[in-house]
Amino acid sequence: MAKKKATRKLTRKNRAVAAPPKKLVTDLRTLIERSRTQVAATVNSALVMLYWHVGKRIREDVLVHERAEYGKEIAQTLSAQLTEEFGKGFSRASLSRMMSFAEFFPEERIVAALSQQLSWSHFIELIPLDDSLKRDFYAELCRLERWSVRTLRQKIDGLLFERTAISQKPTVVIERDLAALRDEDRLTPDLVFRDPYFLDFLGLTGTFNERDIEQAILRELESFILEMGTDFAFVARQKRITIDSEDYYLDLLFYHRRLRRLVAIDLKLGRFQAADKGQMELYLRWLETHEVCPGEDAPLGLILCADKSEEHVRLLRLDESGIRVARYLTELPPRRLLEQKLHDAVLLAQQTLDSRSQTSAD
Repeated sequence: MAKKKATRKLTRKNRAVAAPPKKLVTDLRTLIERSRTQVAATVNSALVMLYWHVGKRIREDVLVHERAEYGKEIAQTLSAQLTEEFGKGFSRASLSRMMSFAEFFPEERIVAALSQQLSWSHFIELIPLDDSLKRDFYAELCRLERWSVRTLRQKIDGLLFERTAISQKPTVVIERDLAALRDEDRLTPDLVFRDPYFLDFLGLTGTFNERDIEQAILRELESFILEMGTDFAFVARQKRITIDSEDYYLDLLFYHRRLRRLVAIDLKLGRFQAADKGQMELYLRWLETHEVCPGEDAPLGLILCADKSEEHVRLLRLDESGIRVARYLTELPPRRLLEQKLHDAVLLAQQTLDSRSQTSAD
């Protein structure tokens, strides 16, 4: 009898512990990670709003005294008191940054919306920008495309705003498009397309042909889409288009999710030619007839070339055909030179707009 009891106890002791079902572990892991993300987002939003309110409150006091020198003095005094009571994070430089934050982002509603996606580190990159439209542009695209701080910094350093078509439009148009992006998440083509495109990551130097560029783009597709914009999705390479028993081949075909449009990309090794417009128009009309799905807008065309003539682009009225022409750079020029070229391009666009307005008035 004693032996039987011992055997029974031994069996219970050696019995294997049942492993939890994989689905149970997966579900619990998802719940935990989702909760952590929500907590982090809540803390981040609260921190951003705290810094905004702190900056706003100090600015109110400074404006009452109407003395810039008073602002510096009060920031120093406040810093000492707040740091002693609440620890790091309230240095004089930090308080000054919070005051600038409240000054450059004056609307609490907009800050509250941005704080759902942007961290304080994002705002630290945005605050020093010297133009309100530029700040709004980067803030809204950062929110929309969920850029990391590093990506935001790269976009700013790469002069994304200056390269985007919207920068060459009148201020009222830029404000309207940014308002649509902020309030409706509605992108316009001018906010998507840019010039030039930086393709330095392709590693092309010396002599190369269009096929080399195409191969390199496919090899570095992730980097290429990041330069184009994260809403681009790859569809096809060397898309065959048959018209009257004649075959044509479109270099690259993408789809832009928010624009809800196909985007045809044609690569040109040399300078943009007038004949390139006709070829792209043919591609776009074929895509509109055979590939566009219900609910999608008409496809857009992007001709990427080594160089372009602004006069050709203007006279051919490419925008009316849904075609953009942009240069690509496989090696980045010095920043100062690039800034000057972009500045010249903006001036040229403004002069063109002014001349059109004058013609209409006459």
